[in-house]
Amino acid sequence: MSYPHGILDAVTTRPRSTVFVGRDAEIAALREALKRVRTDEPAMVLVGGEAGVGKTRLLEEFARHAPGARFLTGQCLELGEEGLPYAPFAGIVRELVRTEGVAVLDGHEAEFARLLPELGAVSPEPGRGVLFDRVSALLARLAVDQPLVVVLEDLHWADRSTRDLIDFLVRAARTARVLLVCTYRTDELHRGHPLRGFVAELDRARGVERLDVGRLDREGTAEILASVYGAEPGQRAIDKVHQRAQGNPFFVEELAASGDPAACADIPESLRDLLLARVDRLPESAQPVLRIAAAGGNRIGHELLATVAGLPEAALDAALRTAVTAQLLVADADGGYEFRHALVREAVHDDLLPGEHARLHARYAAAIEADPALVAAGRAPAEVAHHWYAAHDTPRALVTSHAAAVAAGERYAHAEQARLLERVLELWEQVPDAADLLGLDHLTLLEETLAATYTAGDFKRALSLNRAALHAIDESAEPLRAARLHTRRGKLLASLGKSDGVAQLHEAVALAEAAPDDAARAMLLADIAYAISRADREEGARIAALARSAAESLGHEGAAVHATLTMQRACNRIVSAELGLADLRQAEARAKSLGDVEGLVHARVSISDALFEVGDYAGSAASAALGTKDAGKVGVDRSTGAFVRSNHAEALVALGRWDEADAICAESARFDPPGHLGLHWLQLRAGLRLARGEASATELVGRSLAFLARPYVSPQHRLPLLTLKIEAALAIGDAAAAAEAAHAAVGGGAAGGFAVPAPRSGDSHLGRIGARRATGRSGGAGGDGDRDPDTGAEVPVGVADLIANPRYAWPLLAASARAAVAAGDAALGAAVEALAGRVECQYPAERAYAAQIAACLGEAFPAGAFAAVGGHAAVGGGAAAGGHAAAGGGAAAGGHAAAGGGAAVAGLGAADGRADAESAGTAGGSGVAGGGPAGRGALERWTAAVQAWRTDGQPYALARVLVSQAEAAAAAGDRAAAREALEEAGAIAADLDARPLRDEVARLARRVGLRGAVRAGPDILTARERDVLRLVAAGHSNSRIGAELYLSPKTVSVHVSRIIAKLEVTNRIEAAAVAHRLGLLGPDLIAGGQTTASGH
Repeated sequence: MSYPHGILDAVTTRPRSTVFVGRDAEIAALREALKRVRTDEPAMVLVGGEAGVGKTRLLEEFARHAPGARFLTGQCLELGEEGLPYAPFAGIVRELVRTEGVAVLDGHEAEFARLLPELGAVSPEPGRGVLFDRVSALLARLAVDQPLVVVLEDLHWADRSTRDLIDFLVRAARTARVLLVCTYRTDELHRGHPLRGFVAELDRARGVERLDVGRLDREGTAEILASVYGAEPGQRAIDKVHQRAQGNPFFVEELAASGDPAACADIPESLRDLLLARVDRLPESAQPVLRIAAAGGNRIGHELLATVAGLPEAALDAALRTAVTAQLLVADADGGYEFRHALVREAVHDDLLPGEHARLHARYAAAIEADPALVAAGRAPAEVAHHWYAAHDTPRALVTSHAAAVAAGERYAHAEQARLLERVLELWEQVPDAADLLGLDHLTLLEETLAATYTAGDFKRALSLNRAALHAIDESAEPLRAARLHTRRGKLLASLGKSDGVAQLHEAVALAEAAPDDAARAMLLADIAYAISRADREEGARIAALARSAAESLGHEGAAVHATLTMQRACNRIVSAELGLADLRQAEARAKSLGDVEGLVHARVSISDALFEVGDYAGSAASAALGTKDAGKVGVDRSTGAFVRSNHAEALVALGRWDEADAICAESARFDPPGHLGLHWLQLRAGLRLARGEASATELVGRSLAFLARPYVSPQHRLPLLTLKIEAALAIGDAAAAAEAAHAAVGGGAAGGFAVPAPRSGDSHLGRIGARRATGRSGGAGGDGDRDPDTGAEVPVGVADLIANPRYAWPLLAASARAAVAAGDAALGAAVEALAGRVECQYPAERAYAAQIAACLGEAFPAGAFAAVGGHAAVGGGAAAGGHAAAGGGAAAGGHAAAGGGAAVAGLGAADGRADAESAGTAGGSGVAGGGPAGRGALERWTAAVQAWRTDGQPYALARVLVSQAEAAAAAGDRAAAREALEEAGAIAADLDARPLRDEVARLARRVGLRGAVRAGPDILTARERDVLRLVAAGHSNSRIGAELYLSPKTVSVHVSRIIAKLEVTNRIEAAAVAHRLGLLGPDLIAGGQTTASGH
């Protein structure tokens, strides 16, 4: 009998998640138990967990991954206090007879008639011991040819006879090759439940293991939602569902199917009935107390509950004990009660009658107002406001909600503050004397709500509130107040990608400059300067200077700190980062001494930026880590905190600490930053996944590139996105798409839309940048364009962005150069070369990119006669291999040009769609040209690029150019240098788990005849492949390996073939030798020596 499709039929027809989530440890425990059974050792596993937690799904998945084992399933039935005698065993025997006939009973129909009356007369033989022996013998016979797994579901409903039979099988019979798995609901086991003692006794028996199936974490909830929806859900939807379902998979699926979970839709009717059924079974005396508790919240203190209930102490205790025994409430160590599940409380609360609902909440509000100590410290204002609102007492709700909002703001709980202020806005129209009650006007309330909403990161709502406030204000009468609103509007428009916001910021400047000179004006000018410098650095610097001057004349330290920070942002590339760092450190120290945590966060964002730019990636990461902690202290995780976390992740990517960077990106995802604040982490993660060849890269790249469709994207976001777009195309071997994307980004030829004149001989970057700045043009995205300092002709905005943002321009130029090489596009190469001559090249990474581009373009387009790339590296003929953009700018593996002839070898990216580099081979059958002046020149250029990246210190970028250096060295006949470069590149790729790069290293090693140069590390194999390799090294045949690992021989054969290919060996014996060398074998195998491997 095969394992049935669904041990427990679904109770609804709602969509079910198709993924199995978060139970790796439980599956491993079950498989280990089955492994013991295969060695003739009997075993039992008791699987406990609350209803809906996924016990049945766990066993279904276990059965799916237990080939060669036979599964029989029986179900206990709920029939009163004690279930139907022997129900699960009767179900198993009935199914066996139906599928195999009565012969399966081996002539003992009379004894089994005690289980199945339809078999005939019951044996007159006295005692149930005979029946127990017959069941044990039946299981033993069925387990002769294959291990047998007997699953008994819902043991909490088992009768005494069923429990006795199970006890007999475990303690007396101990049938070999039989695994007994029993499930039960922990939330059904009240203190006097008979299963409690039974399980405790079984626990002490030999071979019995307890397995508790707990609730899922937030990530597990997210996976289920993604499976049900068929797409990744929003972070708020995940938070809402996880908060309500509390990790119960069944509840998650039910809520997901009910509509928009983020909108807190009503509990589905079928689920509500299921939840309330247990409440309805309580005695009448206990149900009112549970309703009172439900109005108090998910957790309620005993004193508060007693005050509101107003019952005699004995009656209250009796009712609570009944609810606790029924597993509806849980008594906690702090002297309170908590609903076992939040959805139960929600269902009970929703079931209150309207009058009952209002009265209970009013009693709670009055009780807490009279004695705030009845709730947790600091929670009284919010609790009182909640209960008056729920009681529909609008005047009291208005006043207490505003007071609670003020208290929340003092705790930096900005999301709670915003929610409470929104409630005040809602109540304003319902309370005629609202202004008098609150002591403020409607515009002030709008501004308070706007500030809290903005800080909490709800930018869309903030924009609506801002619009309403601007409509209500008299700008001529209150210019500074209006300037603050225009500033906020400009920042919101830019963050949401609706426009650059510069027009609104200029309005704010005009209003602020006309306002009286005070500390508030100085602070606002600093804020405006910071915002406007993103698009117009010169204007930002001018306004920041005004702010600093005003702050210093007023002696306002806080304003001076913010103005200094803005000056450094605006003067980036006007003043060197090294010089700017001194001022930033001073501002950091001043903010710290003032206790200005928000200023401290801004300082650390700027410091981490500056340190990254000069190549101090470790210092950048350290500063950003401090800033992240500070952001959490003042509740700006979703706004300013998004910047500092992105800086932290970017620095870790550069350092090669990719797992840590990915974890920070995951943390950013959980905070769900709004607008463009949510782009940087997304783009970084997409680059990481692309560089690792992970399937999830496709979705992440798509989500990232979708930002390009917005009306406005700042250059610091747009340029990395364009880089990512090119890298993604190269990663799948689509050179044409990569070139098309590069043309759109940097121009060149018919596809480009504009061409850029090459720099004149003798021009320097700093001179040209200085000349451009002398014209007074900003070069920002918010302007109309830029003027060429030589010709006066207007340069398109895209070029201005590149010139004004070297940090992001160089990765884009490097990716575009690789696209030009991969597509053989000389026009694109010329455009890249020309633009590279106009972009500053001041810091280590920029110099490394310049050297990389020089090496990349020099060989691919020798006829182009490029004299220089950026004036930093000579370019000539010879072998070329495409460099690679730093991971921070959209890391991905990509193709490079074959040496000696410029043929493109594209697509060394994600596993599907790679082009084989060996197809581009040219000379001598090796794919590499012979030596000569051209080949030697290419080697020198790639060696220069390697040295430049060593100086910078980014391991991934270094590994990419090492591959190209190895190819050039092989082309020049220097096999020793090629071997050394490949070994180093392979080691870096293994450390980073950059699988496409690791594959590229292996392919090049084969192509140039250096097969032994690449030493594959253990990480090159999957966990399953390492398991297979260990057994191959022990000399086991495919059949025996399959039996050991529960795989079919055919599947083992596939694994062995993949192992041989990955380890670059020719047979199983060589694979075993590699396993010994890499330390993949257990100490027993190593000590015993290698045995001869069986034939494949």
